[in-house]
Amino acid sequence: MRILIVEDNTELARQIKSTLEHALYVADVAFDGDEGLFLGDTESYDAVILDLGLPKLDGIEVLERWRAGGNRVPVLILTSRHTWREKVAGLRAGADDYLAKPFEYEELLARLEALIRRSAGHAQALLACGCGRVLMDPSSARVTLDGQLVDLTALEFRTLHYLMQRRGEVVSKTELTEHIYGQDFDRDSNVIEVLINRLRGKFCPEMIVTRRGLGYQLQRSTSDA
Repeated sequence: MRILIVEDNTELARQIKSTLEHALYVADVAFDGDEGLFLGDTESYDAVILDLGLPKLDGIEVLERWRAGGNRVPVLILTSRHTWREKVAGLRAGADDYLAKPFEYEELLARLEALIRRSAGHAQALLACGCGRVLMDPSSARVTLDGQLVDLTALEFRTLHYLMQRRGEVVSKTELTEHIYGQDFDRDSNVIEVLINRLRGKFCPEMIVTRRGLGYQLQRSTSDA
């Protein structure tokens, strides 16, 4: 999963990025509203962490421009403003959730996970596929097969995580590439085939179906909510 952080406090942005990467997210950072607006419009993200008090362009205006332009990316706003009016303004501008500074990073991750889960239409915290044989807990980055822990690399986890969020849908190689690599990474779509084959080897070959000319489709679990 790929996250955009728009935060002008360099140290806070670094800490958030480090926290997300430790949780196996990919994170890009913008330090002002102009850059954040541009990245949000030109790159593909699963969610945005957006500060309201930004230089060059206020966070509310960034959010309003995204929504006016049809960008529906889930947005978690951060604010050090303590009155309820700013929180209401952010939600009315199109934010999906908010978190007031200072905050606990565990809460940030929990809110982000819930936001991404809701945007994908999943009610449960655990993701399942393969008739329930494969379970993923994004909060702990644990994946099990028939109750046994499966060891995955960071890229394998990101690939499976994205496919599980979109399970039942056909995901193109380009879309998958955009969501598992960072902005400054040399994205090689050929690596995707290698990752898919590795996942098939660690779970079962029929779990991920290749739709020729279209992409990959993760089979739904019969227990999907």
